[in-house]
Amino acid sequence: MCGRYAASRRPEDLTVEFEAVPAPGQPPLAADHNVAPTKDVYVVRQAKERDAEGAPTGGSHRELRVVRWGLVPSWAKDVSVGNRMLNARVESLTSKPAFSKAARARRCLVPADGWYEWSPKPHAPGKQPWFVTPEDGSGLAFAGLWEVWGRGEDRLYSCTVVTAPAVGALAEIHERMPLVLPPDRWADWLDPARDDVEALAAPTPPEFVETLEIRPVGAAVGNVANNGPQLTARVESVSEPADQPALF
Repeated sequence: MCGRYAASRRPEDLTVEFEAVPAPGQPPLAADHNVAPTKDVYVVRQAKERDAEGAPTGGSHRELRVVRWGLVPSWAKDVSVGNRMLNARVESLTSKPAFSKAARARRCLVPADGWYEWSPKPHAPGKQPWFVTPEDGSGLAFAGLWEVWGRGEDRLYSCTVVTAPAVGALAEIHERMPLVLPPDRWADWLDPARDDVEALAAPTPPEFVETLEIRPVGAAVGNVANNGPQLTARVESVSEPADQPALF
């Protein structure tokens, strides 16, 4: 699962890394080391270009856009359905009505520093929190889907993070993980002309997983009210049990 992650990179750095253009009229998001469901987050999507009258030109570009975490399909009666749609299982991307159309035409990348998981403590009550992040300090891109709900000024852009069975050492802390895409798979995932979803959603390569650090962190991350870079710091001994976040 992916129920909590960290995202601290500046939008100007993300636009360079992902070769994207910022969506117009959006204030920058602050660094967030405890991103929780329903918060605003950055995604990178392939946006259609339009002329002055609003008609599609046939062109497109990568866009860095602020959306709400928790997918709200266009047919939903209200936005509350997004509270249950923070993750999309890779096994049902093409069969579940909430995700199938987006999986074929509205895929995105979700930039992250890393994500949190919780596992049972072997010799104590409670859960041990972990932060999974690249060893070299670089960032990650989760596979995601995006949607638009409503019209005009009431339009809401939202997203979900695709999850898959855990690979390699990650399976020791949780049975599932975000589908992390290495840079050489970004273009294919974003390409709306590609509809071979099963191929695009192949597992994260084991050799890429081997470059990730699985870091024990403190219990404070279990409270969504807590934030700051100290949440991702290594803690060798956790004296208090971590509260497990709500996962849907």
